[in-house]
Amino acid sequence: MKAVQLEGFGGVDVLRVGEAEKPAPKDDQVLIRVMATSINRPDLVQREGKYPPPPGDSEILGLEVAGVIAELGKSVSGWKVGDKVMTLVGGGGYAEYAVAYASHLMPIPESMSFAEAACVCESYITAFLNVFMIGDLQDGQTAILHGGGGGVNTAAIQLAKALTPNAKLIVTAHPNKIERVKQLGADLVIDYTQTPDFTDVVKEFTAKKGVDLVLDHVGAKYLAPNMNSLGYKGKLVIIGVISGIKAELNLALMMVKRQQIIGSVLRSRPVPEKGEIVAEFTRRALPKFADRTIVPIIEKVFTIDEVVEAHRMMEEDRHFGKIVLQIADK
Repeated sequence: MKAVQLEGFGGVDVLRVGEAEKPAPKDDQVLIRVMATSINRPDLVQREGKYPPPPGDSEILGLEVAGVIAELGKSVSGWKVGDKVMTLVGGGGYAEYAVAYASHLMPIPESMSFAEAACVCESYITAFLNVFMIGDLQDGQTAILHGGGGGVNTAAIQLAKALTPNAKLIVTAHPNKIERVKQLGADLVIDYTQTPDFTDVVKEFTAKKGVDLVLDHVGAKYLAPNMNSLGYKGKLVIIGVISGIKAELNLALMMVKRQQIIGSVLRSRPVPEKGEIVAEFTRRALPKFADRTIVPIIEKVFTIDEVVEAHRMMEEDRHFGKIVLQIADK
């Protein structure tokens, strides 16, 4: 089968399109003919040799796929060959075929294209897990969502607007993306190049109350302003550490305000736990995609042979929303 392979680790020049062995599904898995996948930032980190796949998962890049079931594992029920599905995968998305656990599958609504479906599982489930299942954002509360314009950020804004329409959203963004973030529904957008410490702006916006939730992928650099911006019983959910892993923490402030700091990853969670997350997402969020309340934001669709250009676009932060990699035409 055709697949993107790595010739060592490093920059985009290590990406090669070649032939790989077609995977075989285990008893509780299905084989999917992949129509489309998407580029996610962890793919870049894995390409650099800093984010290996969980044991037993494919070494091929790609954390989500949309396609058609080609084969069922022996113990799989409730699905049939030919079903259109989207799913998380531990690896293997940049290929013509990928295997996925049956418990991680979601049906693709008739209203969605394969390209749109390829955007859902990694970014939207990550956002849903951390904003709602862990962060417990409620209607009427206020949240800070960092990384305006990125896949997880745009997903979080769309989900929050659909599931908690009265929540207030504060988003930090690069100046090139501020207007589009506003159009997406953010209530306050902060230019992080001009205001790296957003504490005072947040306090003014919230009348000194602070926010209920912060979703952060920046890490060390933002720890102090994040904690200073959190209100009583506020939660900081950390899903990335691009600015570093070490920072000082005012424990006394955290104790007095009864704040929580929660670390979260999706890829390495146990298979049953991921299945529970997918089931909850299917129940609460998938109907919003089916009725087009939420439409995935796609910056550009590349072919599998253009994978280098797709990675370069993400690396240079020239995208808003998702970058899709089309694997098959039909």
